[in-house]
Amino acid sequence: MSDFADRVMNLASEGAYQMMARAQALEATGKEIIHLEIGQPDFPTYKNISQAGMDAIEEGYTRYTPSAGIPALRKAIAEDAGKRRGIQLQASQVVVGPGAKTALFFPTLALIRPGDEVLYPDPGFPTYRAMIEVAGGVPVPVPLSEEQDFSFDLDVFDRLLSDKSRLVVLNTPSNPTGGVMPLAALEHIAAAARERDLWVLSDEIYARLVYEGTAPSIAALPGMLERTIICDGFSKTYAMTGWRLGYGIMPSALADRVELLLNHSVGCTASFTQIAGLEAIQGPQDQVDAVLAEYNRRRLALIAALNNLPGVHCRMPQGTFYAFPNITGLGKSSDWLAEYLLVEAGVALLPGTAFGAHGEGYLRLCFANSLENLQLAVERIGRALARL
Repeated sequence: MSDFADRVMNLASEGAYQMMARAQALEATGKEIIHLEIGQPDFPTYKNISQAGMDAIEEGYTRYTPSAGIPALRKAIAEDAGKRRGIQLQASQVVVGPGAKTALFFPTLALIRPGDEVLYPDPGFPTYRAMIEVAGGVPVPVPLSEEQDFSFDLDVFDRLLSDKSRLVVLNTPSNPTGGVMPLAALEHIAAAARERDLWVLSDEIYARLVYEGTAPSIAALPGMLERTIICDGFSKTYAMTGWRLGYGIMPSALADRVELLLNHSVGCTASFTQIAGLEAIQGPQDQVDAVLAEYNRRRLALIAALNNLPGVHCRMPQGTFYAFPNITGLGKSSDWLAEYLLVEAGVALLPGTAFGAHGEGYLRLCFANSLENLQLAVERIGRALARL
């Protein structure tokens, strides 16, 4: 039988997982692949965090917790996230979940009614469109402008707003582009949100991975805290992707609704994982700073190397660990070129179209890999491009 509900008919896998499976299949035949497709740190979880998780298991933290998270972690997140953003937060505004995606999906389910329009970045994280459609909303992609360091094209944003607009999704720093939305753009969007009584869902999972200045949060702007959901987590900052620990920060009344969705779906987040998260926040941060410095070293080397390739130019990413080179000068589609480079160069990366139609003409490379592998990858890409 295949009589599925409409809400799941348009769902598709993330391109990163599809490319990883394709690359692993080639590796199984003996081909050597450099993996630049999956967006996760190449460093192990920091030792103090891992030890805290193991100690928690030994101490019996293996039972159910409140669905919104253990009180100590919610309080610590409110204090830490508020201090970093310059806002006052309460533990009641924090909802902990098994991964940051719950802070994307569940607030959307709680807010969006059938027919509501949701504006979101394109190219952008594929889950944005998926969660909008599952909630019964209407996805309204807003193109990102390379000329503006991949911020929203605000003229298009203004034209796309309508009486049906309900929610605006932001992602800064951005996956896949590495762009950081400037304060002036956030102020423009905030003014529209206040005028039209819109919600904003701000995905700030890469907020600690910024190389030039800081990434301002729209929640810190006047009148925005009561209409903003912040999505954040531990995966990128603390190399905890497999621990599945994220959180949302939102008005307390919405947090209560999201807690109920967690309660009736996943129940709660693993208690020992939450204890590890508590150590991540309250423990030393020097490892975070050291890893960011290493990412920066790779960032500078990779972008310089990419810009030396004929037909390729790449803006310097301001945050994340992604490069998003423009390959329109090569005369090939993003999908075709990504497949060609996988097979001919042994380099797994993603076409920009894995992140939406406006990603055509770009590739995404994750530089959470060794500098040696990044240099070898660009050498292989260069040789493969010379054969076109």
